[in-house]
Order: sequence, then structure tokens, then C-alpha cells
Amino acid sequence: MIPPAPARVTHPATARAAPLPAVAPVAALAGTAGAVLHFAGALKSTPPGAALPFDLTLAALALLAPLLALLLCAAGARHWRVRPGIGPPLAAAAGLWLWLVLAGVWSRSAEILAAKLPEAVLLGPAMLLAGIVLGAEPRARRAFCAATLAIGVFAAAAIAWGLATGRVVLGGLPALTPPDQVRVQYQVAGLAIASAAGLAGVHAAEARLRRRPVAGALWCAALAALAFAALLPGGRAALLGLGLVAALAPALRLWRGGRALGALAWVLLALLLGLGGLGLALADPSRAAGLRTLERLADPDIAESSGRGPLWAEALRRAGEGVPVGLGTGSFPIAAGFGERRGLYPHNHLLEALVEGGLPGVALWLLAFGGAGGAALAGGAAPERLARIAALALPVALAVLVSTDLGNRMAWFALGLALSLGVEAPRPAPAVPPAPGAARPRDADV
Repeated sequence: MIPPAPARVTHPATARAAPLPAVAPVAALAGTAGAVLHFAGALKSTPPGAALPFDLTLAALALLAPLLALLLCAAGARHWRVRPGIGPPLAAAAGLWLWLVLAGVWSRSAEILAAKLPEAVLLGPAMLLAGIVLGAEPRARRAFCAATLAIGVFAAAAIAWGLATGRVVLGGLPALTPPDQVRVQYQVAGLAIASAAGLAGVHAAEARLRRRPVAGALWCAALAALAFAALLPGGRAALLGLGLVAALAPALRLWRGGRALGALAWVLLALLLGLGGLGLALADPSRAAGLRTLERLADPDIAESSGRGPLWAEALRRAGEGVPVGLGTGSFPIAAGFGERRGLYPHNHLLEALVEGGLPGVALWLLAFGGAGGAALAGGAAPERLARIAALALPVALAVLVSTDLGNRMAWFALGLALSLGVEAPRPAPAVPPAPGAARPRDADV
């Protein structure tokens, strides 16, 4: 009997990589779909977006889900590298979802609970995963950033044109919007414009690092145009978010790129131009005419007129009633005497977690969202990647402190983007191993 041939052993140093699917088109399409989903409210606030015969949010979600599955499966033969620092925020997010479900047991609400809980505990994890994957995969991230820039510019131009032609109305109740006009969700539109402005600022900083003055001037002009456009819709938090991200995201790029003095100079210049411009505009009320955001900022009783002050004071009062476990998910409007009106939530994630989730809820929220920020800065991500994620996540981070509730998908998506800085997506393996000591190729961001 002839003995069987021994199994062939291939040395790892001479092994050729197995052929992998071409994931670049899938990643690019997934990044674009993710940006459309994230800023669907801004696109639906424009006349072209409102005229679509289908719901843009559902369409983007239906497209993104299989693309994410394909993207993960295509990379399944290789390994995603996850840094330990994102473990505690991820565990806290999971614990918060579980606690919201448990807190629903003693909730006083029926209608709000039925609407809010599925959004938080079913859609929230999906959005978190989408943010992590799209933020970690280089080609998807490039497409997401490019699409965000395009959406921000398009939303700004469309809203400005709509205001000039009388085709849009800013805010208000949907039922009261005239049939020949489009209701602008100015908060979401402002967030899209703010993120686009932050990305434009990052490009301007990179042009400075690469000694391209013409490109830097063009990107600075784009940033200034987007900043002016943010004065139109009326979103005050979005305008503050734009100022925050326009100052910090490019500064992060310069700082992590070895230009600490340049980063400091950028922040100081951004503060000087931003505050100086606002001061000049608000000094003469006639200059703010037609600029809805400035008109609202000029309101002498800004906290009361927005409703935030009374809601925050009431949330702090009601928080003591539910110590230590909270009033229950969705219970704040009822406890405050507003009834089953979900729109009268505390307008602050931290207060909402405290009043409805008690001490466990606020502790888990702080560890999830605060821990994500710390993990992002300590993760050692490439400077260009860190700056772009900051441009996308910081406006939403500010928004969750003055608006939105725990069921808002944009908050969980932004949390996923921040946590993605602790994840390294697999890179295509070379067919022939590189020579010993050769430098590892590095993905470039747009």
C-alpha cells in the first residue's frame, strides 16, 4: 500500500493571499448611503428632496443594510482590530439600552414608551454599528465625508433659494405648513451645514500643511459661505456647533500633524472672526433682518423663548422624585403635567437619562458618550481621520445637550463614528509579501 502524501505546508512568509472580493464600490456606496441616511432630514427640508415620491430615510436605510452586510462579509476572511479603550463605552451603551427596557416596566407612559423604546433599543444598536463600520473602513469613510460635503452645500443652497423664492417655511407644525411650501427642519439642516463646514475647514488646514495656498484659500471661502448659510435656517444650536467644529476640527488636524502653534493660531482666528462677526451683526438689529438664526440669537430671553429653560428646571425637579431608579422610560412629560406629548422631553440627553433612568441611567450615559470622547482622543488614530470624525460627530454631540431624545438615531450614529476611531478595518493583503522592513501602506483620506 502506498502511504498517503503528506499535507503540503506553506510557510507564512511565502504564502499568497487568497483572492478577495472587490469591496471598493460596495464601501463607497455604503458610505454615501450612510451620509444620506444620517442627513435625510436636511435633504427632505429642500424642495427637491421633499418632492421625491418615496421616503428618503427608509430608502437610504434599505440600501445601507445589505451594503453593510456585504462589506462585513467581504472582509470576513481578515480581522478587524479593536482597541481595548472602546470596550467600556460599548458595554455602557449596551447597559443603557437594557436599563431603558427595564425602566419601561415602571413607566407611566403608554404612547411615548411604545414609540421611543423601539427607536432606542432596536434602531440605536443598528445605527451604532453602522457608524463604527463606516467610520473605520477607509473607502466608506472617504465616501461618507464627500457625500456630507455635497449634502451640506446642497442643503445650504436649496434653503437659500427656497427662502428667496418663498418656497420654504422655517419650522412650525407640519400640519400648518402651506401645501405649496416645504417645511425646513432647521435643526437637522443646520447640522448638515455645520458638518460640511467642519470638513471644509479640515481641507483648508491640510492645504496649509501641504503648502497649497490657492487650495487653502478656496476651502476657507467655502467655509465662510457655509457659515453664512447657517445664519438662514434658524438653528441656534447648529450655528454654535458650526463654530465649535470649524475651530476644533482643523485645529486637531494641525495639532496632530505637528503644528501646535498653527492649531492655536487657527482656534484664536476662528474665535476672533466668529465672535467679531456675530458682534457686528447683533450690534445693529437691521443687519440681522432676514437671517433667522441671528434674529433668534438676538432674543433677549433666549432660554425662555426656546422653552429649554423651563424644561431643564422641571427635569431637575422631577429627577429627585425618581431617585434612585428614575421615573421610567418616557415618563417625564406625564410627570411634568404635559400628558402623552413626546415633543416635551427634557431636550438634554444627560437630564433625560437622569430623570427617566435615575442614577444607573445617567451613569451609563456618561460612560457611553463621555467615554467615547475620551477613547477617541486616546486611540492614536491618524490625524486626518481624527479631524474628519470630529467634524462629523461634534455638531451632534452639542445637539444632544440642547435637543433630541434618547431615541434619536443621529445621536447613536455619531456615537458609532466616535467609537470607530478605536477600530481598524482590515486592509487588502498584498498578493506577494513585501520585502522585510518595507513600510506598511497607509490609506489616505479625502
